[in-house]
Amino acid sequence: MNEQVGTRPLLRQASPPQSRDEPSVRRFWASIPRRWLAITLLLSLAASGSIIWWSMRRAAVVHYTTVSVARGDITRTVTATGTVNPELTIIVGSYVSGVIQKLYCDYNTQVTVGQVCAKIDPRPYQTVVDQDEANLAVAKAQLEKDKANLAYTKLGYERYRALAAHKFASQDAADNAKNLYDQAQAQIGLDQATIEQRQAELDAAQVNLDYTDITSPVNGTVVSRNVTQGQTVAASFQTPTLFLIATDLTRMQVDTNVSESDIGSLREGDRASFTVDAFPRRVFEGTVTQVRQSPQTVQNVVTFDAVVSVNNRDLALKPGMTASTRIIVDRRSNVLRVPNQALRYTPGGLAIGVATEVPSGGISMSVGSESRLWVLRDGKAVSIPVVLGLDDENFTEIVKGDLRADDKVIVAEEGSPANGQSRPSQPRP
Repeated sequence: MNEQVGTRPLLRQASPPQSRDEPSVRRFWASIPRRWLAITLLLSLAASGSIIWWSMRRAAVVHYTTVSVARGDITRTVTATGTVNPELTIIVGSYVSGVIQKLYCDYNTQVTVGQVCAKIDPRPYQTVVDQDEANLAVAKAQLEKDKANLAYTKLGYERYRALAAHKFASQDAADNAKNLYDQAQAQIGLDQATIEQRQAELDAAQVNLDYTDITSPVNGTVVSRNVTQGQTVAASFQTPTLFLIATDLTRMQVDTNVSESDIGSLREGDRASFTVDAFPRRVFEGTVTQVRQSPQTVQNVVTFDAVVSVNNRDLALKPGMTASTRIIVDRRSNVLRVPNQALRYTPGGLAIGVATEVPSGGISMSVGSESRLWVLRDGKAVSIPVVLGLDDENFTEIVKGDLRADDKVIVAEEGSPANGQSRPSQPRP
């Protein structure tokens, strides 16, 4: 008992003195949920980060990429692919069937009108001609025979008529002689019609015989031969194609497939240029001579044929070559122009939707539309409203606006923060 009483005062002396408000403060912190303490801490950190970020942003130095405004040409074009063909190609076929007996023309043969290019075996057709000639000769001989009979029946009729007039012959005998004479006259007309029929048959057989000679209908060059010696051609249901003859290879045309979205801007007389794989560094010049109305649909894609005529004096272009064509639909010379990238730029890379990029690389906007350009003046970016004109894949015409040649238009920016890192600005899409 003495030890327990003696220890109590010792414990009281070791305890620190407590404040009167300490229990209330502990109860206050204990009453607050821990999640609210975490939220308060996160908000404090976010506020501190925002202050630091704004400080770094305000301290950043922006460097602008500019391009000088200049005068030049702007050309709007329509691109299309096509095939090089002669202006006029003649298909030479066969009217009759038979075996090709001889060939007189080959690829690249220069031919003239009426020149024989191939020979079909003429013997079957010659036989028909000989037969029809014989039939014609028979018909003519029959005519001569009937003419002699006509003369005889005429004499007999005149004799019986005279006898009947003097009552030396009966009237029936005279009428019979008259009938024989009339029949002889009718036979002469029949013989003449038969001769004409036989002559027509002979002419038809002679036409078929002449068609065994395959001749060229024009002056030109053989560009294709689809038959060989000894081959049998059948012209019963469809005329077979034996040769293709180009009338003039110094004049060629490109049949281009223009999409329906671009065909409305094409006109006859538009200038065009194209290249072929055989001469990748050579540009051929031509002119649109025809915009055909007939559509061509392949896998639900509608195209139209625009014909581009070109001079081929050196015979460099061959039929069937694939041409990559650019047709000039509009052109402006010596106009104030800016790069299309300048129209897509806004400070900080924010898009405002005034101009959008088209697949060809140009700017999709109509002539006379309004936009804004950012120009660097006195070291500051200044927004200038402008009226746009014609555009192509690289430049756009400035029709109206406070813009002069040699002005520096901004196409991009690059920010340099205080920590030394750079932040490029993306032009608006």
